Amino acid sequence: MTWSQNYAPIGGIGTSALIAAIPVVVLLGLLAFWHVRAHIAAMIALGVALATAIGVYGMPAKLAFAAAGNGAAFGLLPIGWLILNAIFIYQLSVETGQFAILQKQIAGISGDRRIQALLLAFSFGAFIEGAAGFGAPVAISGALMIGLGFKPLEAAKLALIGNTAPVAFGSLGIPLTTMAPLTGLDLHALSSMVGRQLPFFSLIVPFWLVAAQVGWRGMIAVWPACLVAGGTFGLMQFLISNYHGPWLVDIVSAAVSMLALVVLMRFWQPKEESTNPAAAAATSARPIASGPAWKAWLPWIFLTGFVFIWGLPVVKKTLNGIYAPEIPVPGLHLAIEKVPPVAPKPTPEKAIFTLNLLSATGTALLLAGVASVLALGVSFRRALTIYGQTLMRVRISLLTISVMMALGFTTRFSGTDTTMGLAMAGTGWLFPFFSPLIGWLGVALTGSDTSSNVLFGNLQKVSAEQLGFSPILMCAANSSGGVMGKMIDAQSIVVASVATGGHPESPTAGTILRAVFWHSIALAILVGLLVMAQAYWWPGVVPVVK
Repeated sequence: MTWSQNYAPIGGIGTSALIAAIPVVVLLGLLAFWHVRAHIAAMIALGVALATAIGVYGMPAKLAFAAAGNGAAFGLLPIGWLILNAIFIYQLSVETGQFAILQKQIAGISGDRRIQALLLAFSFGAFIEGAAGFGAPVAISGALMIGLGFKPLEAAKLALIGNTAPVAFGSLGIPLTTMAPLTGLDLHALSSMVGRQLPFFSLIVPFWLVAAQVGWRGMIAVWPACLVAGGTFGLMQFLISNYHGPWLVDIVSAAVSMLALVVLMRFWQPKEESTNPAAAAATSARPIASGPAWKAWLPWIFLTGFVFIWGLPVVKKTLNGIYAPEIPVPGLHLAIEKVPPVAPKPTPEKAIFTLNLLSATGTALLLAGVASVLALGVSFRRALTIYGQTLMRVRISLLTISVMMALGFTTRFSGTDTTMGLAMAGTGWLFPFFSPLIGWLGVALTGSDTSSNVLFGNLQKVSAEQLGFSPILMCAANSSGGVMGKMIDAQSIVVASVATGGHPESPTAGTILRAVFWHSIALAILVGLLVMAQAYWWPGVVPVVK
């Protein structure tokens, strides 16, 4: 027996959407306005979501709790596993004194904190997004900026804003390679269309990032650096996505952007340097290692190398063949039916938990940490102590992520998030504007552009066909708009809080949410305006599938 989702349990879609939004409103309200601690707010919102699913949507209680349990497990593996090992590498670098050397070398490229923000939050963060995704860019770039003397809230905000334009091509293109077979659309056409939307924002985001950091006047003083970072990234993003595919877009674009910034700094420097007052104090507070300076880069070279190799499809397939059991979630697998227009026909939804301890990116990071321990000559006992300290540091955050994902899975399997998407899809001629906002909503709820594409991809296709728009354009818009929701999803907010925690001025999750919320809204609206222009005034931009 299966339970079929009902997207309008009370009245029409509009009324049902208002009810469906209550758990999200409760979560955001508790975090942003009542300053409730993130794990407490998530538990309360989860309770509201379960009550809504069972009491309003008629979801059997057994299914609702199974969905929440599935989400909680997913929050620990792979997301929590990844964060734990990413923070361990950073802590290892700090405790061995190598980070102080790395800090001096990065500062040697430019002592200006605006340039450092471009290099780390935008370019380097995009590189990690392309190789790993799942919160790793925010965790790693945020921690690096803290080490360079950035204030914790500033580091969190900049890491989140910078981690936008690359997300649609993150994790070696997984968001699009997942959407293509689900919608039946051509992968290369989807890649090309996203590559004709996001480069505009790849150009804008560096300017936006620095303006959010120091104001518009401070941004104008470094506009050449913003132009070079965003221009080279956007150009390569367009070329790779249109002439190769989605797999290496972020990695190549980010590498070119970082190289271009380094070269620019050889010939140009801001007239007035804006430095971090805390940088000197941060350096003096940490031990400085002896030995060759290149050793400071080893943990990050290992991180990049292992994550890149682990992300290759052939490696993933091989490792999955060794040990990656797929466990059907008891009581949930194939027990819930998605119905039109979300699915072409009533379709039982799979609920499989993959214990991918070998192929998960978190394992790649752990092995990078082990390689770093050996290369830096750290004793086993000391490494184990640092790992234990890291686990204690992130324990509450792991709980928070687990509960947040339980909330996301509850809304997904109950159909409440689909109700909100359908409400936006019923906007008629304004649909091209709201299409990216559906993707934005999906990422804000699920924490993943991939999950948003799975959730709303077919809805976008069906709505586009009914209204006479290009399915390629609207499905691409789901992914392009979704990236702007990445900076406010619960998972990213918690990761940012973890990465910048442990300091006297460390911000709460609610404080970080308030710092980035309106940036997310504004950028999502701009994506909507671009897609609307492409739908009505620039239809020739949509690739033709042969």
